[in-house]
Amino acid sequence: MIVHLDPSVPWAIRALAAVAAGLHIGGASTGLGSGTVALLARKGGRVHQVAGTVFFVSMLTMSAVAAITAPLIPDRVSTMMGLLVFYLTATAWLTVQRAPGQVGRFEAGACVFAVAVVLGDLAVGVVGGRMPKGMIDGEPSQIGYVFGAIAAIAVLSDIRMIRRGGLVGPARTARHLWRMCAALAIAWGSFAGQPKAQPEALRGSPWLILPALMVLAAMIFWLARLRWRSLRRSPKARTAIPAAPINGVLS
Repeated sequence: MIVHLDPSVPWAIRALAAVAAGLHIGGASTGLGSGTVALLARKGGRVHQVAGTVFFVSMLTMSAVAAITAPLIPDRVSTMMGLLVFYLTATAWLTVQRAPGQVGRFEAGACVFAVAVVLGDLAVGVVGGRMPKGMIDGEPSQIGYVFGAIAAIAVLSDIRMIRRGGLVGPARTARHLWRMCAALAIAWGSFAGQPKAQPEALRGSPWLILPALMVLAAMIFWLARLRWRSLRRSPKARTAIPAAPINGVLS
C-alpha cells in the first residue's frame, strides 16, 4: 500500500501519512518475521509464545492502518485485506486467551464483522469484474472472491463454535492455528504482490510467493497432525475440558 500525496498538501497531513506508512511497513515487516519464527519454533515454548505475541500486536497494527488509510487512496482490495487479517488475528488470539469451553459477546460480534467482510469482498469481486480487464484499483477482482471465501469459512466456523458453546482440546488449537497461519500467508502474499516494497534484487521474482505457500503447507501439516491425534484419542478424552487455558498466543 503506497500513499502518494500532492506537494501542496498541508504538512500535518503529510506527517500523518508518514506515520501511517511507518506503522504499516513496520508492522508488516515485524509480523512477517515474528510469525515465521512462531511457526517454526517449538509449540508452547518460550520462543513460540514471545514470537506469537509480537506477531499478534504487529499484525493488528499493520492491518488496522491498512483498513483505515486504504479507502483514502482509494485501494479497496487493501481495505478488505486489512479487515480480514485484523479479524483473523484477533479471533485467533482470543481463542487461546478464552478459557476452554467458553464463548462470549466478542465472538458473536466478530462473526457479524466477518459477515460484513464477506459481503465487502464479494462487492469487490463483482464491481471489479464489470470493469475493463476485470481490475479494481489496479488489482485483479478475483482477489475479492478469494478473500470472501476465506471469510465465509471463518463465519461458518464462528457459528459452529458459538452453537457448541466454545471449543476444547484439538478443535480449539486448530481454530487458533489456521487463523494465524491464514493471516500470515495473506501478509506474505501481499508482500509478493507489491514490487515497490521488495528489495531491488528480488523485485518481481516469482519465488517471492514461496513463503506464503510454505505457510499454507505448514498449516495443512499441523492441522492434519492435530486431526490424527484427535482420532487416536477416546471420545471421553476429546470432550474433556482442560484444567487451565493454553498459555501464550500461539499454541
